[in-house]
This record gives sequence, C-alpha cells and structure tokens, in this order.
Amino acid sequence: MKVAFIAHDQKKNDLVNFAKAYESILSKHELYSTGTTGTRIMESTNLKIHRFNSGPLGGDQEIGSLIAKNLMDIVIFFRDPLTAQPHEPDILALIRLCDVYSIPLATNMGTAEILIHGLERGDLSWRNLVHEKQNKEENE
Repeated sequence: MKVAFIAHDQKKNDLVNFAKAYESILSKHELYSTGTTGTRIMESTNLKIHRFNSGPLGGDQEIGSLIAKNLMDIVIFFRDPLTAQPHEPDILALIRLCDVYSIPLATNMGTAEILIHGLERGDLSWRNLVHEKQNKEENE
C-alpha cells in the first residue's frame, strides 16, 4: 500500500512519534511525504520515504496528483486546526480529492491509529481491487 504523510508545523512532532511507534508496520509499505515532514520522519526512524516539496511549495498538490490518478491508498495528514494556514485552499483541495476517490484520510492521531491497525490486519485490501480494476481498464 502507498501511504502519504503530511503535517502542519505544530503537528510534525506528533507525526514523527506516530511513525516511530508504528515503524514496523509502515516499513512494509511505500511511503510518501511532503518535504520537511518526510525529512523529520527519516531522521527519527529507519523508514525510507519518497519526499515531495514542502506543503506550501506544492507538496500537498503533488500528493493530490497521485490521489487523482488513484495511486495513493492512505493519507495521514496531521492538521493544526488552531492555526490559520496560508495554503488553506491546497489543503481543502487535498481533502476533497480524498473524498472523491475514497482514499482513507486521517487528520488526527486517533483516526491514524485506526487506519494503521486496519492496514496491519489487511482491512484495506479493497484498495488492491481498485488498482486491479484500474490496470485492467488501462490495458483494454
């Protein structure tokens, strides 16, 4: 499965701690992240992460592009709901894309833990069916 990580500045430590706690599960999957968040996770774990630009510099949109192509399976986005974000339209677009393409999205620790345990149990295997259907349509 392909998992994307995004975190606002005030939530980066929380996401790093989350990645450390679930490193053994996450290490079995393809990981993606916006720039600084990915760097921070890699510095604190042995996880390999494909990094995009920083969120305000287009990283959210780069992850959104993968979602729009149905090439992302889970998004873990620790948002800071108490601080105004200058790139709020990009954030809302990313959330909308997750809804349009039925991509599981966690915006807080509680939901992220539920998703990660579901990932570990194989509860998200329905995403593989989406990929198989997409591949079949592309080959026809």
